[in-house]
Amino acid sequence: MKENDSNPNWQSLANESGSSLIEKAMEKFVFLISLTTILFVLLIFVFIARESLPIFLGTVERSIVREPIPVNALTTTPPEELMAYLDLSADEFQSMEKETLELLLEVKLEELAQAPIGTDATIQTTRWRYLLLPFQWSGYDAPAFIWQPISQIRKYNIVPLLIGSLKTSLIALLFAVPIAIGAAIYVSQLAPMRIREWIKPMIEMMAGIPSVVLGFFALIVMATTLQETFGYQSRLNALVAGIALGLAVIPVIFSIAEDALTSVPQSFSHAALALGSSRWQTASSVVLPAALPGIFAAVVLGFGRAIGETMIVLMATGNASIVSWSLLDSTRTITATIAAELAETVFGGEHYRILFVLGTILFGVTFLANLVGDVVIHRLKRRLEGKIA
Repeated sequence: MKENDSNPNWQSLANESGSSLIEKAMEKFVFLISLTTILFVLLIFVFIARESLPIFLGTVERSIVREPIPVNALTTTPPEELMAYLDLSADEFQSMEKETLELLLEVKLEELAQAPIGTDATIQTTRWRYLLLPFQWSGYDAPAFIWQPISQIRKYNIVPLLIGSLKTSLIALLFAVPIAIGAAIYVSQLAPMRIREWIKPMIEMMAGIPSVVLGFFALIVMATTLQETFGYQSRLNALVAGIALGLAVIPVIFSIAEDALTSVPQSFSHAALALGSSRWQTASSVVLPAALPGIFAAVVLGFGRAIGETMIVLMATGNASIVSWSLLDSTRTITATIAAELAETVFGGEHYRILFVLGTILFGVTFLANLVGDVVIHRLKRRLEGKIA
């Protein structure tokens, strides 16, 4: 009897130890997945920083007119000077034979012989002076912001791209925020249960529409309709791209704003209704202020979604790097520029590195937006909780 009584105890202990081992193994597995994801993100940041660092440090040489190096001076020229002259990395230089280097020097001499003559040919166009400030190039009547990476004198001013990105993103927010927040208030506070069960999934399903489909719709249908309605000249412009971006942003803002409004304790609305407020007064004057931090977070995330979108702006903006704040002019964004030009650049060249600088700037803008949004959200929470910020 004693042996029979002890068997169940041993079995239960064995089951408990087995389940604890499985739990520990699952914990380790989840930890490894999380660590791997973090490492991948860090590696992406390191790669982007490595490729764009020469531009930030000003070590990229980009002037067409250089002091030529004759072929017979190959053996007497320092390797560092040769690598900079031929735009070669250390590994590429070491892997090349003497005959290959002589051939490259001959090709370089031919390029320099055909290079344009003038003051523009001596300019280091990858310096920040020419990336951010206007410059009066030869043939222009006044200083201008010019993005022209394919020409004899390559110009990499990024101001038109920054303006294009901000312009389309702000139009998207102006279009999407009122619609998304209004729909969130209606669904969470005013709509009957039957209507709520239909509207909420339908709006959230819009997030699953591929951006290329929205871009194609804006390119074929929306651009033609808006041009025929308002009669402007440029068929593809910032307005068309901004409205299409707004359609992509609406589900993001709606989902987060609706969750924030639903998370407000029902005691708030019950107390307001008991005091004689209407449902609309309760939603606008009681629930909406209480959910303001969550709604602001939804707008910040919507801005990040808009400024990081690629396919819609690539297809619907017209891709003209024009410095203009008019909504009816064609424009060009950072993301569209990276997507359209990166595959055609020379690996390690100045154009290649400039595009990585654009990616770094885009990351910096989204990071600052999220940082400012986080600070504002915490201050709003402290004020709503009755604490002094």
